[in-house]
Amino acid sequence: MDTNTDDIEGCYYNRTVDFFYEKSGKNISDHWRSHDYVIVSLGMTVCFIVIFSNLLVMGAIFKNRRFHYPIYYLLGNLALADLFAGVSYLHLMFHTGPWTIKLSQHQWFVRQGLIDTSLIASVLNLMAVAVERHQTIFNIQLHSKMSTRCVFIIIMCIWLVAIVMGLVPTMGWHCLCDLENCSTMAPLFSRSYLVFWGVLNLLTFFIMVAVYTRIFVYVRHTSKQMSQHTTQMRHKETVFNLMKTVSMILGCFVLCWTPGLVILLLDGLGCEVCEVLRFEKYFLVLAESNSFFNPIIYSFRDTDMRRTFKEILCGKVPTS
Repeated sequence: MDTNTDDIEGCYYNRTVDFFYEKSGKNISDHWRSHDYVIVSLGMTVCFIVIFSNLLVMGAIFKNRRFHYPIYYLLGNLALADLFAGVSYLHLMFHTGPWTIKLSQHQWFVRQGLIDTSLIASVLNLMAVAVERHQTIFNIQLHSKMSTRCVFIIIMCIWLVAIVMGLVPTMGWHCLCDLENCSTMAPLFSRSYLVFWGVLNLLTFFIMVAVYTRIFVYVRHTSKQMSQHTTQMRHKETVFNLMKTVSMILGCFVLCWTPGLVILLLDGLGCEVCEVLRFEKYFLVLAESNSFFNPIIYSFRDTDMRRTFKEILCGKVPTS
């Protein structure tokens, strides 16, 4: 409940979420409107599809021995991050609109922390995939010789860092003691935190794009030098197809998340003419849709993955 006194002078730890929304100019309706029902219904439908499709990807990688390699373990972890994103957005659907007014500060930070953690996990996982592909391609290998233990240590580190980053605002980088520095889009977050968040992720995107560009140039160059021997041609085709798949996943991720990160950055910089609230919901839906696109990419790009999907859905045991 709101109180008229502060825990510490200049701080507002006892205030409700509605207090910060009013101060930032992001007003919340106290009743459900028709478009609120549409947004929540649509969002929940997408969330359930995301959860189901990424469970399918994880099941395929677990069951089919053809996918028991580091690159597929990392792609499986990406599916886990997408699954977590689906759960996070489902949680958001139950804590948005007029429901936002009823949230405590702790509940609001949990809501945002879940989404932030899923994004960081996806970004770090894509970076790990980029490093793995760079290592294997430049060593003229199809799959990394990295041990399973090493891969799982990397995966654990990815989630540890993602969870810590998701908790950063809760641990102190907020605006509860600095109302003038509160974000408009995320009224309990500090603008400086949004700048840090946006710059860090956009920089990571550019690095990954640069790595994949270098890999593609190298693959195209070496493929021209290969002989027409059947084994070499099949190896070249397999490597190139796998590279196309992971590059499409990266490209989709960048396209879906960049607009949202850009407006977060603009909000953090205090851009008053950018009308960030006007685009916020659209870019949030675009970011959410990324977790839905990845399983589609797997289905269209990987024949073995598509076949395993069918076997799982039909109740058959995937072939090894």
